[in-house]
Amino acid sequence: MSVSRTIPKLRSLGYDEYSKSLQSSFDVAELVYTEGSSTELSSDEGDHESQSFNHWRIVRNALRWSPFVQTYKKRKYPWVQLAGHQGNFKSGTVGTILKKSCGEEEKCFQKLINDPLSEFVPKFRGKSITNGEEFLELEDLLAKFDCPSVMDMKIGLRTYLEDELIKAREKPKLRKDMFEKMIAVDPAEPNEEERRLKAVTKPRYMVWRETISSTATLGFRIDGIKFCDGTTSRDFKTTKSDTDIIKAIQKFTENRHSIIVKYLERLKNLRQTLVNSPFFLTHEIIGSSLLFVHDLNKADVWMIDFAKTHPIPKNLTITHSKDWMIGNHEDGYLIGVDNIIRIFTVLDGLSKL
Repeated sequence: MSVSRTIPKLRSLGYDEYSKSLQSSFDVAELVYTEGSSTELSSDEGDHESQSFNHWRIVRNALRWSPFVQTYKKRKYPWVQLAGHQGNFKSGTVGTILKKSCGEEEKCFQKLINDPLSEFVPKFRGKSITNGEEFLELEDLLAKFDCPSVMDMKIGLRTYLEDELIKAREKPKLRKDMFEKMIAVDPAEPNEEERRLKAVTKPRYMVWRETISSTATLGFRIDGIKFCDGTTSRDFKTTKSDTDIIKAIQKFTENRHSIIVKYLERLKNLRQTLVNSPFFLTHEIIGSSLLFVHDLNKADVWMIDFAKTHPIPKNLTITHSKDWMIGNHEDGYLIGVDNIIRIFTVLDGLSKL
């Protein structure tokens, strides 16, 4: 039954007040379209977790199940319950989600339309103005799935821009909030002076944050997982070893060989497309993620989050596969993708046992 047929039927049954809600239930939010990396790495010196986006918090809080779709479609679809900053995400037309406009991200989507990577990113449908604010209208990546499981992987050797680190070092500022976040993960990490002050500088926190997970060593980290039963997990801040990552992905995929094979094939196709992409060759991609989505029969992977993606300086070229040093603008994107492919290849073998 199509949406256009379902809504009139509900109205005829006296469900006028819910017709709009039913429409929204088909407008699945691509819940990890965000404006950057983790909240604690925002470039704003006054940022606090309550003041900035954490894209996995949106995934964790936003995925719910529509009772109307379950009743009238006999199947489950996730629907939008916007979280975080009110007004940054809105339900679009059927099959789209509106994300508050970000100039850099819009430029990326415009460039990607005619790039080989276009099949690996959400389709850009243009812009929309709501209450005087501009929004990007983006493809709903979850629409084709029934009761999907979702995993977000942050890609690259770092999730902050070089300029962010340089500016923070030029004007170091003690951050009590970052000290508290640090000791919440590792009480033994702060040095004696930091303990006395009960604060750390932002550069100190930024660099440390990347070293406690697999970001600095493998070029990616798991940010969060939402399972098909609605439960979520974000306990991956210190997930660093191959063994722990494999266990997490096995749980995510339920060690199903057919799903692992589909993910692996898609990842290999992505890897090949990246090296042939003019966009990829000319941009530094920071704070971007790969979104993994599967249900019982389907599995897919997309590149998302381009708010911190910028053209590289004209006098430079980057490989995306070398170690990063300030000034070389290397992001380690291919290091991350290659390690993910390696781990999924291991999973492929384990799932056959």
